[in-house]
Amino acid sequence: MEKLVLLLALFVTLSGNAQYNPEKVNKKALQAYEKAMLQLRDGFIKDAVPLLSKAIEYDANYVDAYLSLAGVYGELKNYAKSIEYYQLANSKDSDYCKIYNLSYSINLAGAGRFTEALQAVEKFMSIPTLNERSKASGQYRLNCFRFAVNYAATHKDSSYVFAPINLGDSINTEKNEFYPSFTIDDSLFVFTRHGEGVREDFIESTLLHSPDRYSKWEVINGSINVEPSKGAINISQDGEWLLFAGNFANQGLGNFDLYISYNTPEGWSEPVNLGPNVNTDFWESAPTISPDKNALYFSSSRPGGYGGKDLYVSYRQPNGRWSRAVNMGPSINTRGDEQAPFIHADNMSLYFTSDGLPGYGSADIFIARKQSDGSWGTPENLGYPINTIEHEGTLYVASNGITAYYASDRSDSRGGLDLYRFDMRPEVRPIKTLYVKGTVSDATTGKGIPSTVELTDNQQQKTITKIQTDETGHYFITLPTGKDYTFTVNRKGYLFYSDIYALSNKPADTTYQKDIPLQPIVLNATVTLKNIQFNSNSTNLEPVSKIELDKLVQLLGDNFSLHVQISGHTDNTGNAAQNIALSTSRAKSVVDYLVSKGIDAKRLTWKGYGSAKPIADNNTEIGKALNRRTEFTITGL
Repeated sequence: MEKLVLLLALFVTLSGNAQYNPEKVNKKALQAYEKAMLQLRDGFIKDAVPLLSKAIEYDANYVDAYLSLAGVYGELKNYAKSIEYYQLANSKDSDYCKIYNLSYSINLAGAGRFTEALQAVEKFMSIPTLNERSKASGQYRLNCFRFAVNYAATHKDSSYVFAPINLGDSINTEKNEFYPSFTIDDSLFVFTRHGEGVREDFIESTLLHSPDRYSKWEVINGSINVEPSKGAINISQDGEWLLFAGNFANQGLGNFDLYISYNTPEGWSEPVNLGPNVNTDFWESAPTISPDKNALYFSSSRPGGYGGKDLYVSYRQPNGRWSRAVNMGPSINTRGDEQAPFIHADNMSLYFTSDGLPGYGSADIFIARKQSDGSWGTPENLGYPINTIEHEGTLYVASNGITAYYASDRSDSRGGLDLYRFDMRPEVRPIKTLYVKGTVSDATTGKGIPSTVELTDNQQQKTITKIQTDETGHYFITLPTGKDYTFTVNRKGYLFYSDIYALSNKPADTTYQKDIPLQPIVLNATVTLKNIQFNSNSTNLEPVSKIELDKLVQLLGDNFSLHVQISGHTDNTGNAAQNIALSTSRAKSVVDYLVSKGIDAKRLTWKGYGSAKPIADNNTEIGKALNRRTEFTITGL
């Protein structure tokens, strides 16, 4: 309400030589002005505009009316009009208006005119008679506008256009809509809507084959909406979980806790409190779940943090329970409030709001990127015009890394906060993603089985995603584009599955269906190792081969009675005898690696077959590549 302080301005002159004398205002103008003040006191801001305009008609030199009208337009976020009336007032008596340079600067900044805003607040700070509160307010704006000017100087992108589009009447109403969240394939869109009193409802819609068409909103069915006192909501990328904040009577540990609801054939399940490892008797809200559903980020006011509200993370354990939440540390959290976290589908880009980091004013949106060692990099302000002098929040970025959704009360809102979409500035976009889904089943019975699915970055030879399928064997994984992966599936009593996902040249927003039949461990069962690679005409294993071989080490370590034969195969290029020798030596190299990892050599044999056992046509390059392979066969149980 800082911009409205001037609306009830005292009739005080700053100089005996002022041109404007408030004691000599036209009586009719004064009467209109006083009526406008009554409207403002009762909260009818728009109704004050014609009355203030009438006061100016009665007295063209009524500076307080100009200043108050400027403040009203500022509160209505009509920054251009606000600036116009501040300048008109200043033209009447610049000395009298000097104290209003702070409010003038705020509206200049609201219009994105940060250099002029900085100059205006510097004039304000030059007043020698400012009290401590005014000095603090001025210094705060001075810091904000200096940041804005410096940011603009170092982040120049003339091609970027910020043009938020209202999601329309299918989504927005005269009430506040916020916390947008989509499944990765856009099959379900959920958000929160404020109702009467403390009531907030969870709403759903779907994207209709086009980014500008949505199905008519509906209240999400089930007991999830029975309790009126709720808040932020987030849907998992696969659409199987809803996580949200609620103040449920006799169910919570504090005034707001985090809950989960599961998608079942009968609809959304009864909400389940996430328990004392996540919740406390303080405020918890704004949950966001990682795409692999293994990390839960949220905001909490619990003591022991760095500020009022900090970001925390809890990790899902192999038994399905959540670990004790830990503070995300001083690289993320500040002495202010950090709220509204959102983890993108790339699992590496975390967006959140902060009023403790340098920015444009109030709370800005920042991005922190996960580093190769798992730590978080320095948060980066998303910049103007995504961030403004107003309070920003509840951002969601689609899997394509471009389309973003946020809540704002722009001039075309249906009332209060509406949901909008816009294109992210390239510099602060996350990594584009694609996703793989399917079912792991028993190769003999065809029944889905719960298993561990793991994705390893081939270049870094580092596991980036490790998830547990559900009880029916269903899995869903999102992946950053531009990389190649090794895909492995493990289940006790079965041979592990392994394959290469060469996705470095695949487009984003692509769905890959991969159903995986696991072979039970039986005598003579054979598995082709898909990612065992050697240097050309060499027996030296390339580093990427160790990803898959370590899974074989794990299999043999978990099943001490197993004996296996390693078989080497080539295509038909070159001399047959040389191919036999090469394939034999390569099979022996694999055995040597297994022995180096602690596997008893007595459990291992090896043999090279050269080109004698092709599995594909040697007349094509693709066929030859398939024939150049390494296999293992169970020779003893």
